[in-house]
Amino acid sequence: MNATADPYPLPNVSNDLEGQVALVTGATSGLGRRFARVLAAAGAQVIAAGRRRERLDEVVAEIESAGGAAVGVEIDMTDTASILAGVDAAEAAFGTVTILVNNAGIPDAQRAHKMSIDLIDRVIDTNLRGPYVLSCEVARRLIDAKLPGRQINISSMTGAHYDGHGAALYSITKAGIARMSEALAVEWSRNRINVNGIMPGAFHSEMMDGMVERVGDFSEMLPRKRLGDPAQLDSTLLYLCSPASDAVTGTVIKVDDGQGSR
Repeated sequence: MNATADPYPLPNVSNDLEGQVALVTGATSGLGRRFARVLAAAGAQVIAAGRRRERLDEVVAEIESAGGAAVGVEIDMTDTASILAGVDAAEAAFGTVTILVNNAGIPDAQRAHKMSIDLIDRVIDTNLRGPYVLSCEVARRLIDAKLPGRQINISSMTGAHYDGHGAALYSITKAGIARMSEALAVEWSRNRINVNGIMPGAFHSEMMDGMVERVGDFSEMLPRKRLGDPAQLDSTLLYLCSPASDAVTGTVIKVDDGQGSR
């Protein structure tokens, strides 16, 4: 076979995202902010989504200063109308969203029996219901446009291992995100929409650093005695978003620095 005609040249590891439109939720801080910058650096046009306009403007400025293309869209994951309007705004800016990174999430940091109903609703809506609604809306538009797509849902190792110290609902919602990735992958496989998840361990982020402030530095208790750096998730994210993972769907990848086995 002529090498120039080979659709899978050796090695088949392309992370080129030119021509892709990526929507990243929770992009105003932590892992989401990193994810938005990484996808832009790989060539995608990025919609950075979140609730804080000034933070969105900062992310967009960072991406544009590095030569990338981005817009900021305010989305409240607890508000269905806001989610749907956010997808409309993304399409108006760059066209059909072909990559979705469901990263938005909030902690509960309370014992289950002490949580207010309002907090229960906000955690479930932000961490699970909102991402599900957004996934379905993005998929519906891809199917209507007859386009393939990628969805990457950010779970957490707490979805697989919960230590009983006050994050039960967060653990439940993150387990739900992992299962959502597996189930929707089956439903949309025929439509060429790959759905996968990433299950990070303890990585530095605004949420994690806030927990360290509350409970103290627990890194010495971890197998490698460190918290992960968000940059260590770059390769997994790019793999799941890019041509290299064309046949991978319904998979949840653990990136936990050995923490899940302790």
